[in-house]
Amino acid sequence: MNKYNYLIDELHILDDEIISYGKDKFKLELSLQERLKDKAPGKLILVTAINPTSSGEGKTTLSIGLAQGFKKNDKDVMLALREPSMGPVFGMKGGATGGGVSILEPSLDIDLHFNGDIHALTSANNLLSAIIDNHMYFGNELNIKDVFWQRALDVNDRSLREVKTKARDDKFTITAASEMMAILALARDFKDLKERLNNILIGTDINGKDLFVSDLKCADSLALVLRDAIKPNLVFAKEMVPALVHAGPFANIAHGCNSVIATNTALKLADYVITEAGFGADLGMEKFLHIKQPHLYTKVSVVVVVATIKALKLHGGVTESNLDEPNIEALSKGLENIEKHLENIKLFGLNSVVALNKFDTDSEEELQFLRNWAKDSNLNYGISEGYSKGGEGTKDLAKLVEKVAQEPAKFKKLYSNEENHEYKIRKIAENIYGAKDVTFSHQAKKKLNQYKHLEIPICIAKTPLSLSGDLKLKGRPRDFVLEISDIKVSLGANLLVVLTKGINTMPGLNKHPRALDFKLDDKGELI
Repeated sequence: MNKYNYLIDELHILDDEIISYGKDKFKLELSLQERLKDKAPGKLILVTAINPTSSGEGKTTLSIGLAQGFKKNDKDVMLALREPSMGPVFGMKGGATGGGVSILEPSLDIDLHFNGDIHALTSANNLLSAIIDNHMYFGNELNIKDVFWQRALDVNDRSLREVKTKARDDKFTITAASEMMAILALARDFKDLKERLNNILIGTDINGKDLFVSDLKCADSLALVLRDAIKPNLVFAKEMVPALVHAGPFANIAHGCNSVIATNTALKLADYVITEAGFGADLGMEKFLHIKQPHLYTKVSVVVVVATIKALKLHGGVTESNLDEPNIEALSKGLENIEKHLENIKLFGLNSVVALNKFDTDSEEELQFLRNWAKDSNLNYGISEGYSKGGEGTKDLAKLVEKVAQEPAKFKKLYSNEENHEYKIRKIAENIYGAKDVTFSHQAKKKLNQYKHLEIPICIAKTPLSLSGDLKLKGRPRDFVLEISDIKVSLGANLLVVLTKGINTMPGLNKHPRALDFKLDDKGELI
């Protein structure tokens, strides 16, 4: 079926609510969300994972495959996913549109500055930087002394972590980890976007008073740059599964979820909405539940935890060189990692399903070991073969997830926003990560005291590769101390961003980045 016609005939979106970017990419007008405001929302399925490893877990691939399975079972389903950042695309990770036959289309267009959203965010971010510097150049009526706002670029470039301009010392943040991205992802509508832009804390004056975008009176210009970017993008996965792909904050540095607007729109368009939160349940899921869920029409019905046998063995101590060899001992040891993530889900009072992303190299001995483990642990357990089979390979998993989504859950937060910031940080570190203690630098303590009056959620920036703050510690680390180096206040996003020791908001490229591997023919087609 023609994709444009599908939007009208199957999703019942009106012609004047669709903006076409060719034949296979679309944006939706915000008026659609207003028109559907009285419609009951569908059920929300959240996909998370174990801590990522070099073998990859395939969370996005599984999310897409699961949606294909729902559709194969004749269920009304929609995806709500993040936009890829060009940093990982040209770095180590690569694209973020799934794989095999569980993939979004057109995948390359989505991976590269999809419909211009991230370029718009970068431009709005740097327009604000230019306005700040320009104000200081022409008299500095606000008496700006310290500037907190950083420039942004959607490329991994470690040389931009510290820069010096004629105006001042500055830093670059990758766009996906910027406050501007978080604002777009959390805004409920255009009015809310403008309010959040006005609330951006840009720095302090000579008397230590906080200064905001509202003092510069430029929020409308920033909103103008983002006028189209705030509209959610709609594409399709294979097997004609509709997907709203919008906003892409990193989950290790930022809050790691697609936009509130996209998820809420999907909830009004489908009976089941499958979304994902970046990295594992220690980062993306925790942030989803504390930061994003309060802005949604409904709460999460079930959490799906993605794992692979290879990844579990890496957490169990196996090296990459002998990863394909069956190793029950390492697999058993690696289960400690997923067991901690499952405990985290229980802490929130939510039900879970363990989804194994099956590889052809998985041995029957290892597969049977996991079946026995799941049965003995009384877990909901299913296998995905979406990569190779699409919906046919996930329809049984989809039935299981649908069943668990109907079961009652008693969601509860770990903390309330009104509680002391240090208490909230410790609550996450000790309960979600398993830390025995948390230490704070002098700078972090000073900022916690300075902003103790704020009643906002916590967004901890730490490595995704470990439950701890040390990326080398695999499995389930115990008796570790989480070190907090600094605090950043993002009042536009309404977040207290907590930086752990060693975290960088501007990644660097790896020794052999994927940017060296792309090859095009003379017509510009990817080989």
